[in-house]
Amino acid sequence: MFNLIRRDLILQKKLLLIYLLMVVFFIMMDKHPAFTFLIASILIPFNTYTYDERAETNILLNSLPYTRKEIIASRYLGAIAYMGVGMAVASVALFVFNKPFTLTDMAIGGGLFLVFASFTFPMFYIFKPGYISTVVLISFLVLSAVGPSVFMFFAERLTIISNFIASLSMPVLYMGATAVIIVVYAVSWSVTTVIYQRKVF
Repeated sequence: MFNLIRRDLILQKKLLLIYLLMVVFFIMMDKHPAFTFLIASILIPFNTYTYDERAETNILLNSLPYTRKEIIASRYLGAIAYMGVGMAVASVALFVFNKPFTLTDMAIGGGLFLVFASFTFPMFYIFKPGYISTVVLISFLVLSAVGPSVFMFFAERLTIISNFIASLSMPVLYMGATAVIIVVYAVSWSVTTVIYQRKVF
């Protein structure tokens, strides 16, 4: 399974410089550090899915001595591994450009990536290949643009929930958010595994 994770990096080694330049671009555009960490986390995992979608790699993967559970596990574990790599690179880039950031920024960026991945990874196995990458990209751009406004809209109107969240201490809030993200990611992993096991290639 480790070889499947390593395969993603090998396939995209020629694009790593472009990924770095994209991270630098968002830093120079003075985007929030959490958004920069999100972008850095998302590049390798989603480009892997895009490549596999175009090359129909799943047919090849299913001819190799890996179970379908291992293939999906490599996707989800690989996403976490490359999220860590991306965030490390983003941290160094932010430090080089003297842009301040905190561990909270990293946690928010990583959390948003895991939630977004949880909802989009299954799509690559549910829908017909050819358009999924475009839909995911558009969805990401739309959520990035309107997500904060929508969140503030509901926060202002659902005051009971907002007040309850505001009353929580920061450690409890972080632990609760972490638990929710882990559960969502685990459920997504399970759902994708079931879908992939039943899919005919």
